[in-house]
Amino acid sequence: MIKTCIIGASGYTGAELASLLHHHNQFELAALYVSTNSNDAGKLLGDIHPKLFNTIDLPLQPIDENNLSALSECFDLIFLATPHEASHKWMNELCGAKNGAKTNKKAVIMDLSGAFRIKDKNKFAEYYGFEHHAEKLLAQAVYGLADWHQEQISSADLVAVPGCYPTASLTALKPLQQNNLINTAHFPIINAVSGVSGAGRKASLNSSFAEVSLHAYGVLGHRHQPEITDYLGTDVIFTPHLGNFKRGILATITVKIATDVTEQQITDAYQQAYRGNLIVRLRNSWPKIDDVVGTPYCDLFWKFDKKTGYLVVVSAIDNLLKGAASQAIQCANLRFGFESHKGLVS
Repeated sequence: MIKTCIIGASGYTGAELASLLHHHNQFELAALYVSTNSNDAGKLLGDIHPKLFNTIDLPLQPIDENNLSALSECFDLIFLATPHEASHKWMNELCGAKNGAKTNKKAVIMDLSGAFRIKDKNKFAEYYGFEHHAEKLLAQAVYGLADWHQEQISSADLVAVPGCYPTASLTALKPLQQNNLINTAHFPIINAVSGVSGAGRKASLNSSFAEVSLHAYGVLGHRHQPEITDYLGTDVIFTPHLGNFKRGILATITVKIATDVTEQQITDAYQQAYRGNLIVRLRNSWPKIDDVVGTPYCDLFWKFDKKTGYLVVVSAIDNLLKGAASQAIQCANLRFGFESHKGLVS
């Protein structure tokens, strides 16, 4: 069994990770950690997330920031469901990096924060609001888009699990980009709506059900825009929205297709990209959030207007699963030699 732990286990994503690991027959969930000042320290995970009551009886232990190296020596696999600043601060020691060199610490790290996704330090500072000081690890980190970067993930010691919006968007756009079907003179336009769980478990007026209706936010400045652009290889216009529902993301993407591309070429691109993939489902009708909530799937459907050359693609995922926890499990599966869907799809 592969011995694992979760740092930041009390949040929504941490709870989903714990549940998936608990039911996985190759990963042993051995410990759960929270920050030292967390009000959840000492509690059982099932007391905070009742759906796990009497299922996972591990306590939420306060992490010892002065002895992070011990975790790397104790565990084979560590999941970080932590704020970007914490992942950035702790990663050198968790990865066993000392003066830029790797020591004999063994843990593989799956980081679900945004701290190691964007390779350009200046761009990172612009969108995340602080300077990046772990340059060598930033260069080494592999972007964990599990349905596209299988080979890189399989040998990585540090995986930067993608954001939820980029996962929905890139899964929809990568088949087109890989086949040179996008007219790059026109930016793809991504309008995506997320449930309030994307804002995290901590109470906030901006994400309260009593306050949220449906509104755009982070317009022309959201930190997921450069992430999508970097891993698509072309600029996009990305506008996120917050909706009055718990979980899920629906992304509606408008793309100008290259000249003389046929509808059959578009269909072939998607079918070839996801043939045999049990996670990405090519639908026969427009997907809904209800179709994917509580699942690891990404559902896609598209329509091409031959007259104008525009394609509309709709992508639906659960932001806490395919957009976070279940994709992290996909990455862990690939890293340890299992099929990507193991423990997620029968």
